[in-house]
Amino acid sequence: MKYSEGKVGRIFVIRLEDGDRMPDAIESFARKNNVLRGMCILIGGIKDGGNIVVGPKNGDSLPPQPITFRINGVHEIAGVGTVFPDGEGNPKLHMHASLGREGKASTGCIRPGIEVWKVGEIILLEIKENPAQRKKGYSNRI
Repeated sequence: MKYSEGKVGRIFVIRLEDGDRMPDAIESFARKNNVLRGMCILIGGIKDGGNIVVGPKNGDSLPPQPITFRINGVHEIAGVGTVFPDGEGNPKLHMHASLGREGKASTGCIRPGIEVWKVGEIILLEIKENPAQRKKGYSNRI
């Protein structure tokens, strides 16, 4: 286990609107508001289309080959994620979400291109005084 400590900074209440794209909307907001690290919670709806990753094809092979699940139809969404800077200092969102439609649920890691349906509500808690950053690879993610 590795860990670091930080302090809660600003807390943002964000309303995403119909057609806003994830993770672009959150990463753009973070950049404009100088939020490099944070934790976010999402509830709302997403449109037909887009993908989530629902696991690796083989848990023993690296790099992992993702199993991609296509989102068909409008879904409810509840997600939680983290924002950390990448190697160039840009805030990057890593979010896992559970999607529901007609009594069926799928859970996974969201991928670029998911669009908000009607409204998405985000609470973004900024993490201050913390050195963590996103790293490539799977041996040392943060």
